[in-house]
Amino acid sequence: MSAPVSHRGAAERPERTGTPGQASPAPARGRLARFRDTVRAYLGLTKTRIIEQLLVVTVPAMILAERAMPSVWLILATLVGGAMAAASAHALNCVADADIDAKMKRTSRRPTARGEVPRRNALIFGLVLGALSAVWLWATTNLLSALLSVAAIAFYVLVYTLVLKRRTSQNIVWGGAAGCMPVVIGWSAVTGTVGWPALVMFGVIFFWTPPHFWALAMKYKDDYAAAEVPMLPVVATPRQVSVRIVAYSWVMALWTFLLLPVTSWIYAAFALAGGVYFVVSAHRLHAGVKAGREVAPMRLFHLSNLYLCGLFLTIAVDAAIGLPTVL
Repeated sequence: MSAPVSHRGAAERPERTGTPGQASPAPARGRLARFRDTVRAYLGLTKTRIIEQLLVVTVPAMILAERAMPSVWLILATLVGGAMAAASAHALNCVADADIDAKMKRTSRRPTARGEVPRRNALIFGLVLGALSAVWLWATTNLLSALLSVAAIAFYVLVYTLVLKRRTSQNIVWGGAAGCMPVVIGWSAVTGTVGWPALVMFGVIFFWTPPHFWALAMKYKDDYAAAEVPMLPVVATPRQVSVRIVAYSWVMALWTFLLLPVTSWIYAAFALAGGVYFVVSAHRLHAGVKAGREVAPMRLFHLSNLYLCGLFLTIAVDAAIGLPTVL
């Protein structure tokens, strides 16, 4: 019968797996897990779900500008540059908003809020991505697209995040202009200019943003209040918020018809049907608020995502088919 092994002795004599005189390597599985966590944390800084939505509107703008399918290379180059620009803006936003993100349940899991990525590292990451996006777009598309991407990043971080967001309830109205830039960048990548249809598409997203985001902010009103961010639902009554949602929904729906001179009946049919449905949904939300009933603003939020994707998909299909224009 062998002598019992002391726990202390076992701890003092770790098992060696390497060559005598060399330190035992860290388990490969542990290193791989840490690497995955690091990659996941840095991806979390970029808010990939939002990037997907931004890129969804870029390709239709390019197809409309070309009045056909642009080259696959140009599409990919523009999407890569746009993705890097959006990722840069989001990472820098996480740096600036780390303090308030930590106070909000919806954003408390962001890497900078949890300390998974040091703010200094996130700042460098965001700046490098921004520089790479500008260089990439200049090299693969044109200088105008590169400058527009830099302007979008600067506006989102310097104007929206650092100035508007914590100071005015109009933050998302004017700050949302940064989210409209992908259509302009997509158009300029094809034409080297900024034509009026690009500005119309910019306006569609500009007027779509307040109903979209205020519906979300109604759901997370307490979050924004805890972080002392003056989103409209925090500083205004629910009725005032729903009235503005209705007003912006009407303007957005009517604004979409400005594209009729360069689109066919396919786009016109969706713009009419989708616009009516969106406006009716906004009125239903307002009616519920006005009657004092419990409302579900996230229904309008999710509808707004589907509506925007559907509208721009229709733009792409319409332009690719090339039917005669309505006007």
